[in-house]
Amino acid sequence: MRAAVIEAPGKVTVATVADPTPGPREVVVDVAACGLCGTDLHILQGEFAPTLPIVPGHEFAGVVVGIGTEVTEVAVGDRVAVDPSLHCHECRYCRIGRGNLCDNWNAIGVSVPGGAAEFAVAPVANCVKLPEHVDVADAPLIEPLSCAVRGYDVLHGNLGAEVLIYGSGTMGLMMLELAKRTGATSVDVLDVNAERLATATTLGCSRAAASADELDQPRGWDVVIDATGNQAAIQDGLGRVAKAGTFLQFGVSDYATRAVIEPYKIYNQEITITGSMAVLHSYERAAGLFATGVLDPKIFISHRLPLEEYPAALDQFKAGVGRKIVVVP
Repeated sequence: MRAAVIEAPGKVTVATVADPTPGPREVVVDVAACGLCGTDLHILQGEFAPTLPIVPGHEFAGVVVGIGTEVTEVAVGDRVAVDPSLHCHECRYCRIGRGNLCDNWNAIGVSVPGGAAEFAVAPVANCVKLPEHVDVADAPLIEPLSCAVRGYDVLHGNLGAEVLIYGSGTMGLMMLELAKRTGATSVDVLDVNAERLATATTLGCSRAAASADELDQPRGWDVVIDATGNQAAIQDGLGRVAKAGTFLQFGVSDYATRAVIEPYKIYNQEITITGSMAVLHSYERAAGLFATGVLDPKIFISHRLPLEEYPAALDQFKAGVGRKIVVVP
């Protein structure tokens, strides 16, 4: 089969690799579409993936074309979206229900071959059947949505909050959509990319700007969310949190990224600084939300490119062109 392969830091190709074979409790998925994500850029940089080469792609969906000997939950022909999380279920964090912090954390498309290929293998437990009205080619959006759902689990709703989001890429826009549905009284979005910022306006953000200095909010915001991973954005955002407010680090930064905090201010104003790591008991809920139409795929997916153009698709994503880019085997 054909697959994208990140062979070494900075080197990605599309090559012919062996067809996958399912284990007893695994299925083979004929991939309909696979989304690109910032994590894929980190893997290309030599971060996150424990070893290279690797077939990337942790946002994917498709049709089951093969099942293991002990699989009864799905059948050949079922349309599924795949949760990429692979937890050990044995370490302390798994035993206390925090599998996203698993000491032996793995993921499809990060530590084992992923969905940027014609076919991919997944544990049957990670497969969520899709209702007939959901287009399987749109379903790669479920995985990033499940990360956003996890982010709002961490924020505990915050009814009536005034929210500021840094970044209007896919994740920032998803955080916007969920903020609107979790009781925020206002949701402001910042981005230096004018095209992406225009999409935030289309989706109904309260205010859109290139900088928080353009917005009249001297007291700050109750909830500040970084969806960029950018050092300057993070540093600025930490200074925009209102008294008793919360800063959520949601965007994925490079390992070397650093920010300065003000311990006295955190103490004196009871500011919370927290993070949200990947998916935790949120994938099936995200699939349910997606089926209700919480996201409009026509807005969120800006480009559908053939798998053979995976290296160019990564370059386009890195350049900030478009929103969600998916490759189609």
